[in-house]
Amino acid sequence: MITVPEATKKIVERSRYLSEAISKGIINYSSLARYIKPELEEILLKKVSNASIIMALNRLESNFRPKFQQSNIFKTPPEITVRSNLVLVCLPNNEIQGLSVLISRDVNSRSFFLKNQGIYESSLILSQDLFEKYKTAIEGKSPLILEDKVSAITIYLPTEALKTSGIYYFFLKSLAWEGINILELVSTPSELSIVVANQDTERTFAIIKSLFAS
Repeated sequence: MITVPEATKKIVERSRYLSEAISKGIINYSSLARYIKPELEEILLKKVSNASIIMALNRLESNFRPKFQQSNIFKTPPEITVRSNLVLVCLPNNEIQGLSVLISRDVNSRSFFLKNQGIYESSLILSQDLFEKYKTAIEGKSPLILEDKVSAITIYLPTEALKTSGIYYFFLKSLAWEGINILELVSTPSELSIVVANQDTERTFAIIKSLFAS
């Protein structure tokens, strides 16, 4: 039969937010015990005391130490670049291939162009100059998404990042907690570009920078 500690661990492990808060000791166990008590009792098919849940949570704390420590990967704060006033376009793959090739040929040092290809559709993030040049062709293809006034915040990652679990979560969790809506993500082994609305650019940049504040 499943025990109180086992059931408590099962509930906590389902939520990265809860497990991280427990590992950092920044959550009130009494409040958390009251919150998860109904589900625990449903799992165990019996009444459970708050004290037994709190005891189980205390035992869990050492099990949720984060495996990823940014200081082990980022010896110094990473380089971060920001490009604003971009356009995000999403099209079915069968309509985008030729267009993306044409756009890529016109990219220069002043322009900006990213492509993110999925199984059925692809996203283009491009600067206003490229969009204006291909606006008629893009709009003629009935894009699934067409958002202007977006920005791309690009974080340059060290080589160790490729084999480090949790590195994207390290950035994205903080943005989620602050209510930042991410429109698109584009990544390579050494770059992570986060696309947000222009109005969220300053906050996004500040949040990412704060992760490396001494």
